Amino acid sequence: MGKFYITTAIDYVNSRPHIGHAYEKIIADFIARWHRKRGDDVFFLTGSDENAEKNEEAAKEVGIDVKKLVDQNSKIFKELCSKLSISNDDFIRTTVKKHFDVSQSIFQTVYDKKEIKKGEYSGFYCVGCEAYLTEAQLVDGKCVEHDKKPKVLKEESYFFSMSNYKDKIQKLLEDGLVKPEHWRNEVLQRVKEEGLKDLSVSRVNRTWGIDVPFDKKHKIYVWFDALINYLSGIDYPDGKKYKKYWPADVHVIGKGINWFHSVIWPSMLLAAGIPTPKTVLVHGYVNLKGKKMSKSVGTVVDPLQLADDYSADALRYFLLREIPFGADGDFSEEALVTRYNNELANDLGNLVKRISTLVKRNTDGYLDGKGKIDEIKALDELKKSDAFIDSFELNTAIDHVWKVVVSINSYLNKKEPWKVKDKKALENILYNVLEALRFSCSYLEPLIPETCERIGKDLSFEIKNFENLKFGDSSFEVVNDEVIFPKFEIKEKDQFILNLKVGKVLKAEEHPDADKLLVMQVDLGSEKRQIVAGIKGHYTAEELVGKNIVIVTNLKYAKLRGKESQGMLLAACGKDEKNIIIVEAPNSKPGDVVSLEGKENSKEEVSFDQFLDKTNMVVKDKKVTVDGVSLKSGTEELVVDGEDGWRVR
Repeated sequence: MGKFYITTAIDYVNSRPHIGHAYEKIIADFIARWHRKRGDDVFFLTGSDENAEKNEEAAKEVGIDVKKLVDQNSKIFKELCSKLSISNDDFIRTTVKKHFDVSQSIFQTVYDKKEIKKGEYSGFYCVGCEAYLTEAQLVDGKCVEHDKKPKVLKEESYFFSMSNYKDKIQKLLEDGLVKPEHWRNEVLQRVKEEGLKDLSVSRVNRTWGIDVPFDKKHKIYVWFDALINYLSGIDYPDGKKYKKYWPADVHVIGKGINWFHSVIWPSMLLAAGIPTPKTVLVHGYVNLKGKKMSKSVGTVVDPLQLADDYSADALRYFLLREIPFGADGDFSEEALVTRYNNELANDLGNLVKRISTLVKRNTDGYLDGKGKIDEIKALDELKKSDAFIDSFELNTAIDHVWKVVVSINSYLNKKEPWKVKDKKALENILYNVLEALRFSCSYLEPLIPETCERIGKDLSFEIKNFENLKFGDSSFEVVNDEVIFPKFEIKEKDQFILNLKVGKVLKAEEHPDADKLLVMQVDLGSEKRQIVAGIKGHYTAEELVGKNIVIVTNLKYAKLRGKESQGMLLAACGKDEKNIIIVEAPNSKPGDVVSLEGKENSKEEVSFDQFLDKTNMVVKDKKVTVDGVSLKSGTEELVVDGEDGWRVR
């Protein structure tokens, strides 16, 4: 039994959390809870990265103060942790004073050691990655991660002499810093082939972020400050937590930030004279039906909504069972429901219901361990799963535990207690099932904590640490035998080619280089978008602000006279197009889905030509219709003061 310090990456708070954020937190939480079950002294840190340029840009887009935006969105990430039963011991925000102080202190230390020097940076900068890219890292001139052209920067900067640490970093990698092995090999090969270059660690012309302590004209590069959260979050350098828990045992991160954690971070620590972490644990991405998720086409899955719809434990179980650790995985609601019904409901839920009913029927709902003999030997099997955790074979560990659950069902079927007449033999069978279930709940608690807590309450037993589990030392009383996993059904719906949502216009202005275009910033509930529309002459910018309009969110982005339009508003227009009336949804909320009855909005990206060819939206009886069926948001039909036959586009 010892100390165990585990972290997730801290999340950008420029928009709401998506399922990838949830996946990473669930991985770390599973490992943290498992170590607590071992009896380890665990500290689990997560948090929000609030000094990033992308947060500043997001605030500008919606016309609010950056601090207000990060305050609002960090609360949503905290809500995500609560909703998914994430057992983090602290949530670090990089805008708090202690983080500023530690970041400046470490920057100053590295500078004093002559490892930071002033120079000039010239090259590519991706705001999405908050990273400087080489030309070799671009594909068709774009960042691979974000499919956007990076900025070209030339400015004064302070440089960290990372090139001095090439040999030490290579040795750390060769000694197994990064896991799984294929992610270690990827970064190790890059270090060997490219070496390490000095890193620009400051930016000028920024108003948001942490000042370089000895030059207020510069802000500390966001990755330099963000990585330091792992230290500021445990009160480096003099705090009790730092002295107790550092170095970190595991940093859980996504594959897209492997280089930052396995090369830049340990280089910084070496330069500052701080011990390096033990393991950087890299997971893959969560895709949607085989495709990378994208906010631009509305293919971002909301984990908060999934937890409401199916339960936090159902989502936790699905992600850790479905996705091979270290590889990319796929999410679909159909797959979640299939696993939920076949495994959670059939294997575990049915087992709990069967044994509860049998105990109530045959023993008045109470059983103790006196004179009982262990026939299943479930604990011996469950103990074998523990070895897979240290090698981060998470799927294998979970598979092993679940096989025990299945074996308990098999034991019950084989013994057929409903046919047994001898009371002592019958009670021994039932007690064996209850004990095996109790043991299994201790090993399943890191995976599905709320469910295991409920089973313990329903059957009156305590969820104990592994070392305290012993056959025969528990009694059981059935106090609730309701079904714990009611089954779900997904009904197939026809597809509507568009993904329509209600958006509230926050800001509107005339396009600087076009006579007919207006540029709007629109709130879609879970995100903000820029929409460019040719409606000047029919509406002024001032008239649009505050209106709830309807946006085609899966339309391919387009640049109109240099301004990107991230979708399109719907408007009805007469045959001569002299009259244009935007479609409004005054009684709806930003983000409300607009759909056709019996059809499901598509998440596939569509071109403008496809929109014209495959949709037939027209005005009929003042309503917006498709093939005679009215479009509706959750609260209202869409109406527009146009004549019958007017096209809506």
